[in-house]
Amino acid sequence: MLVVPLAQATSRDLAGGKAAVLGELIRAGETVPDGFVVTTAAYRRGTIPRDEVAAAYARLGGGPVAVRSSATAEDLPGASFAGQHDTVLDVTDLDGVLAAIARCWESVRTPRAVAYREAHDLPEPSMAVLVQRMVTATTAGVLFTADPVTGCRTSMLVESAHGPGAGVVDGTAPVERHVPAGGTPLHALGRRLQERFASPQDAEWAVDAEGTLWLLQSRPITTLFPAPPPRDGKQPRIYVEFGHVQGMLRPVTPMGMSGLQQMIAAMMASLGVRAEIVDIGGRLYGDLSDLARHPSARKRLVKMMAVDFGPRAQAVMEHVLADPRFAPAPAPRHQQSKPALGTGLRAVTGILRALTSPAAARRRVLDAVDRLRLAAAVPDSVTTSEDRLAFVRADLPGTGASDARAADDLTWPIVAGLLAAALPAELLKGVATPAEIHTVLGGVPHNVTIEMDLALWRLARSAAPAHRDLLLGSSPADLAARHRIGDLPDIGLDEFLATYGHRGPAEADLGVPRWSEDPSGVFAAIANYLRVTDTDQAPDVRFARAAAAGETALRELSRRVRWRRPVRGTLAVFLLRRARALSGLREYGKFAGLYRLSAVRGQLLLIGSDLVDRGLLGEPSDVMFLTLDEAAEAVRAGADHRSLASDRRATHRAESRRRHVPAALLSDGTDVETLLARSTAGPATPRDGEASRDGEASRDAGPAPDGEGARGTGSARDAGSLRGVAASPGRVTGPARIVHDPAQARIEPGDILVVSTTDPAWTPLFLTAGALVSETGAVMAHGPTVAREYGLPAVISVRDATTLITDGQLITVDGAAGTVTPAAAEPGTARSDTAGTGVTTAA
Repeated sequence: MLVVPLAQATSRDLAGGKAAVLGELIRAGETVPDGFVVTTAAYRRGTIPRDEVAAAYARLGGGPVAVRSSATAEDLPGASFAGQHDTVLDVTDLDGVLAAIARCWESVRTPRAVAYREAHDLPEPSMAVLVQRMVTATTAGVLFTADPVTGCRTSMLVESAHGPGAGVVDGTAPVERHVPAGGTPLHALGRRLQERFASPQDAEWAVDAEGTLWLLQSRPITTLFPAPPPRDGKQPRIYVEFGHVQGMLRPVTPMGMSGLQQMIAAMMASLGVRAEIVDIGGRLYGDLSDLARHPSARKRLVKMMAVDFGPRAQAVMEHVLADPRFAPAPAPRHQQSKPALGTGLRAVTGILRALTSPAAARRRVLDAVDRLRLAAAVPDSVTTSEDRLAFVRADLPGTGASDARAADDLTWPIVAGLLAAALPAELLKGVATPAEIHTVLGGVPHNVTIEMDLALWRLARSAAPAHRDLLLGSSPADLAARHRIGDLPDIGLDEFLATYGHRGPAEADLGVPRWSEDPSGVFAAIANYLRVTDTDQAPDVRFARAAAAGETALRELSRRVRWRRPVRGTLAVFLLRRARALSGLREYGKFAGLYRLSAVRGQLLLIGSDLVDRGLLGEPSDVMFLTLDEAAEAVRAGADHRSLASDRRATHRAESRRRHVPAALLSDGTDVETLLARSTAGPATPRDGEASRDGEASRDAGPAPDGEGARGTGSARDAGSLRGVAASPGRVTGPARIVHDPAQARIEPGDILVVSTTDPAWTPLFLTAGALVSETGAVMAHGPTVAREYGLPAVISVRDATTLITDGQLITVDGAAGTVTPAAAEPGTARSDTAGTGVTTAA
C-alpha cells in the first residue's frame, strides 16, 4: 500500500514510528487530527504516488495541513530522532504537499540525520510521511509524563508558550512550566498515555479556539535514566551508585553483574553492613534504605562513605537523611547484621601487626597474592562445558584454612595502610593543610599499579630506538590485531602481559576483555609514552620527585607538630610514616582477585564457543550477555539464547553511550543530585535537548489550559570555575582532553585528562598527563591515589565535567583549591611551557 488513512496505520515498518503511534491512539479514542500516510513502500519505490496523494488530500478536505516525517527509526525508546527529519507546516495546496513529501524523504540523508544515526549506531531508515490537518491553536505545548530533569516518574511537567506552537518545541519562545493538577485535561491525558505505553511519554498537544485538546504526538522520553525495579512497600527507597568505586560507569554485562552483586554484598556483610546490590540500567546500585532508616547506622553512614564513595554521594546521603520519609525506624530483626566476633578480633590483630612491622606485612601480602594466583589456575581435569560450569560456580578461594589465612594476610595490611593515611587529617586540623598531607602521601612505594605503569614506561623506552615509527604510526587496534597473530617484532610485550595481562579497563566485569585478549589500551599507552621527549617529565623521574617531596614534607611536618601538638602530632606523624610504608599495598587486593576473574572469564568463553558450535549462540562472547543460570540451561538443556543475547548486547551498546549516570536514585526514579542543584540554582530545563523537536505542535499558541502558575524558566550555569574536591595538590594550565576509552586516548605531554571515572587500567595515561579532572571519586580512590604518587594535580567529583569542558579547551586545574577554571576566565594567565612539556602555569 502506498497511501493509507492515519486511523489504519498499524505497522511501524509501513507507516513509520510517529504515524503508527498516532494511528494506535486514534483507535484508542484519543483526539488526534485526521490525516493520511504516504507509506515506506512509496519511499522505497522512489516516486511519490501523486494520484493517491491527491485523492487522500481531497478526502481530508484540502486546506492547510502539516506534512510530517515518520521514519521507521523515529520515536524509539532509545532514540527519539527529535528534530532530525523535516516537517513542513501550513501547506495549503496539492503541489505544496507533494513538494513537502519530497523534502521529508530527502531529510533522511541530511548531515544532521546521518550524524544522529551514527551517534546511536542505527542504520538508515525508510521514510513514511504523515499528512494531517493543521490545528489552529490558542494554546500549544509539550507534556512530560515524568519530570525530564529529575527523572521522577510520579511528577508530570507541562511546557507551553504564547505565540506559535513551534516556539515551544524548537526552543525559540519563552515557555511557562508547571505541574498539571490532578483531574485537569492534561493530567488525565498523561495518565492514559503512561498506562497505554507503560513508559514515560513526551507528548505534543494543542488546544483550539473551541477548547478541544488535540494530541499531536507521543513518544518515549529517551533521556531518562532507567528507574529502579519496583518494590513492595509504600516507603521510598534510596539507591547509591557503587560502580564508580571500581571505575565502572559503563554498564556491566549480565554475566559480570551477577558475580559483582554477590561479591559486593558479601564484602559488605563481612563488615556488618546489609545492603542489596541492584541492577539499574546495567549499573551497580546499593539499596541503602534500611541503613538510612536504622537509628544507629544512619549516624555514621555519611562518614562511612568518605573513603570510597566521595563527597557527591555524601551530599546526597545528607539530603536523604534530612528527608522525613527516611526518618529513623527500628530495623526488623532479620535485617540487623553485625560482623562476626572472630572477624573483629582478626581485624584488630592484623591491623596492629601491620602497623608494628610494615616490612613483614608487605611480605605477607606478596605471599598471599602469589598463593591466590596459583589457586586461580584451572585444573587439567576441567575439559567439558559441564566441568567449566562447575569451576565457574565454585566459590572464590577462601573456604580452606590456608585460603582464609591468605585473605587475612592480604586484607589487614591494606586496611592498616588506608587507616594510617586517613586519620592524620583529623589529628592535624589547624596544624597541617589537606594539601600538605596529600604531598606527604605522594610517591608512596609498593603500589602494584604504579609498578605496572613504570614497567610499561621501561618497555616503551627500550622499544623506541628500533620501533618508534611503527608504534606511533599504527593505530592501537591494528597493533593489537597484529600482536594476536604474531605479526609484530618482539618489544617485550609478552613478558609484560605475563605479569599484568589479567588486567584491563572495567576489569571487575567478567564480560570485558583483559589486556591479554585485547592489548589495544597497552599500545595506546606506549604511543603516549613515546611522545614524552623531556627527560625531566619522564614518569620515573616524576615519581621519584613526588617521593622525595613526600619525605621532605613529612620531615618538615614532624618538626612543626613536635611543639604545637606533641601528643596528637606525634601519633599523626607515626601514622603518616606507616601510610608511606603501607598505603601503596591497597591495589594488591583487586590485583590478586583478578586472577580468579580472568580464569573464570576464560572458561566462560570456552563454554560460549561450545554453544556456538551447537547453534545456541551467535559468537562465544555472547555468553557474557547471559546469566550463569541461562548459560547452564543452554549447556544442559540445549536452550537457544541467540535472540536473548543479541537483544541484551544491543541494550548494553545503547546504555554504553549514556554519559550521565546518577550518583543516587530514589525508587520513583528521581536523580537526587538534581534536587540538590535545584535548591541552589533554581529549576532547570530538560536535559539533552528534550525540548528540541520538529516544531509541529500548532500555531497561535496562548497560555496553558490547566491554570497552574509557571514553575520557572531555569537558569544558566555559571561560566566561571567548576568546583570539585581537592585530591592532589598543584596548579597547572593546559589543554583539556576528554577521554571515555583509554584504548583510544591520545594524550600529548601536558594535556589535562578529563574523565568520568578511572580504574587502574587508566593509570598509564597519568604518566603523560599534566593533571586529572574526574566526575566521580573519593580522595582515597584509585585515580586520586595514583595521581598523588606522580605529583599530578587532581580535582575529583566535578559533576558533568566531560560535558561542561570541551576537548582542547585551555583550563587551569588547582589541585589544592579543588577548582577547574577556563584559562580565559583567569586574568593574568600566561601560556609558558614548563620544561617544554606543554604544561603551563598561571602568572
